[in-house]
Amino acid sequence: MTGICSYGGYVPRYRLNRKEIFEQVGWVNQATIGYTRGEKAVCNFDEDSITMAVAAGIDSLAGFDRTRIKGLFFASTSMPYKERLNAGIVKEALGISDQVRAADFSGSIKAGTTALLSALGDVESKYLDNVMVCASDCRLGKPSSPQEMICGDAAAAFVVGRDDVIAEFEGSFSTTYDFVDHYRGDASLYDRQWEERWVRDLGIDLMISETISGLLKKYNIRACDFTKVVYPCIYPGVRKKLNSALGISPKADQDNLQAEIGETGAAHPLVMLASVLDQSKPGDRILLAGFGSGCDALCFRVTENIRNLSHRKGITGFLKEKAELDNYTKYLAWRGILPVDTGMRSEEDEPTRWSVLWRKRKEITGLWGNRCKRCGTAQYPQQRICVNPECQAADEMEDYLFSDKTGRIASFTGDMLAPSLNPPAVYGQVEFDGGGKYLFDFTDCNLETIKTGMPVFMSFRRKYRDEKRKISGYFWKAVPRIEEE
Repeated sequence: MTGICSYGGYVPRYRLNRKEIFEQVGWVNQATIGYTRGEKAVCNFDEDSITMAVAAGIDSLAGFDRTRIKGLFFASTSMPYKERLNAGIVKEALGISDQVRAADFSGSIKAGTTALLSALGDVESKYLDNVMVCASDCRLGKPSSPQEMICGDAAAAFVVGRDDVIAEFEGSFSTTYDFVDHYRGDASLYDRQWEERWVRDLGIDLMISETISGLLKKYNIRACDFTKVVYPCIYPGVRKKLNSALGISPKADQDNLQAEIGETGAAHPLVMLASVLDQSKPGDRILLAGFGSGCDALCFRVTENIRNLSHRKGITGFLKEKAELDNYTKYLAWRGILPVDTGMRSEEDEPTRWSVLWRKRKEITGLWGNRCKRCGTAQYPQQRICVNPECQAADEMEDYLFSDKTGRIASFTGDMLAPSLNPPAVYGQVEFDGGGKYLFDFTDCNLETIKTGMPVFMSFRRKYRDEKRKISGYFWKAVPRIEEE
């Protein structure tokens, strides 16, 4: 049996009310008032498609042995690197073995479902065992555009395999057209799309209908046989028309999360699927479709194994953990749309030493420390000699992963002089449960709400943005467990 063995999701902590956007720039394009319902999830200044993919991947690994992963596929249309394997960064951060196959999927907002289909094919053919698929997008809409209102940020991850399958793969049907709806050139910063009627009536209406109909015909099934039907479409009129034509009941039509998150590009069908699995029970059948330059349609049947799945936050859990971002200009600064002066210290040129990163890639990207085999003392960064003064054993260390450990704030400070897009910069010492202590930046918090002794978990984030070379560097930050700001 081939299918989904585990899954996870991620939605950034911050939400931007669409009415706040319209109040600031609605005077430019008053037609965007039609998109002001609800809020959109927005990345923090230190997040991007890679960091969100890692967060979703961590969620999907709950109760799953990461050493069993033999492949990693990353789907996104907003990858930070063009000539560096983005999936390789995700793989390293998740602590997955070097002996795996990894690939980037891009070029279309159905890249998420295409990556999932590729993983299912590799597993079904027994070419690979246990492939993780991460889909994540952080697209930009030009200020005052409909895309700024519509787009949101989120990620989802799935482990595809043959053992302990929670959702059995039953088949697929795909179409491909050079249909230009969304298009972004090599140097374009913002998402662009052709006329809305073109996308809505010729693209979504016809292509999703053709592909889902093709799947139903191929396997001699009906839309009413599915408990949930998942497909991305922000237009209520088109959804109603499609559902009526295909025989999809209102109960089976999965909420597209537009009011809570926004349209998340390549990640969106998989984010919706992860949301469905949060509520699924054995016997449920799920139809999944991804749209963009054609369409992919896949069908799954939920198995009894879903009852045994380890607890995870999933999309449902992350939706509950939110904080309002009530400053539109802060959002513009975080996305690099509005240039701001972060002080002279931010002008220092400190290029990445790639040879150093290579030698210490497990420590920096994976947050691997080590633990003394003799006394069990954990320490970060890695050392040859045990720091325990009563032990001090030499060269008796084993690798020890810190990224999945929780800890407590031992000390902290707020620094108004350090360059930051969310001043003051907050950092301090973290004491890990199980041993180990290190200095980390804190994120997704503010100085007024944290205190010593507060529990924290680790999150892979963008450490810096090198504007001269247009690249990002990554490291781990500590996130205090705060219920309300």
